[in-house]
Amino acid sequence: MTKTSPAPQARTASAVHRDDYRPPAYLVDEIDLDFALDPERTIVTAISRVRRNRRTPAGAPLVLDGDGLELIEVAIDGEVVPEGAYRHDAQALTVDRVPERFVLRVVTRLAPASNTSLMGLYQSNDNFFTQCEAQGFRRITFFPDRPDVMARYTVTLRAERERCPVLLSNG
Repeated sequence: MTKTSPAPQARTASAVHRDDYRPPAYLVDEIDLDFALDPERTIVTAISRVRRNRRTPAGAPLVLDGDGLELIEVAIDGEVVPEGAYRHDAQALTVDRVPERFVLRVVTRLAPASNTSLMGLYQSNDNFFTQCEAQGFRRITFFPDRPDVMARYTVTLRAERERCPVLLSNG
């Protein structure tokens, strides 16, 4: 069953110092992004191939960064994750039990027209834009949004032809 959660309040970024660095617990090898573009309610479906970092103990929770996202659905290997098996707040999505390797599907809803932060997906002069560096990708979907998670991206953009006659992605 799909459960819609309200979008948490966005947060202010904080500095990360080299002494605080820890290797990522999970690595994303590939991510397929599908954007159904709409100024008020863009739906982003992110399908990621994820694996536990060998330096991470088995059973560690999956923690993904997020900022101001409305969570629609979480699924692992095609099965919707039940509501009590994950937590979601203004900064993260945490899934308590995940396999060593799995396919993660996260569906979020965004409002690019009202995104004035110029981070993530936003709209300006009736055009859609993204700004993902640094830490802007977490405003598009829940993801380990850090430079040492090097995934291969495939991006699909969909929109009404009249509203968006030209779509271009370099993702």
